[in-house]
Amino acid sequence: MKPSIHPNYVESTVTCSCGHVFQTRSTRPTLRTDLCSVCHPFYTGEQRIVDTAGQVERFTRRMEAAAANAGQKSKRQRRLEARQQGNATDADVEALEDEIEATEASAE
Repeated sequence: MKPSIHPNYVESTVTCSCGHVFQTRSTRPTLRTDLCSVCHPFYTGEQRIVDTAGQVERFTRRMEAAAANAGQKSKRQRRLEARQQGNATDADVEALEDEIEATEASAE
């Protein structure tokens, strides 16, 4: 075996985000991890959401905003209702048709 191609394998300390620290061997002296056997849901039997990027909070904010806007009608919906009632002008009808064509073209 060639002596110069192998990495330097040393004792390393692994630190989990839960605070658990253990020793292993690696090419790096210290390692950090988000989950370990002490806090992983598979080993603990409890359900826990691991959210390192704030995705859960962002999702809940979007859902709350959508629920707040649920009663409001979109611009497209208002134009469509005006057209169905016969109160729409020719410009409104053309704009609505253009918008529908654009969405159909983007869907394809």
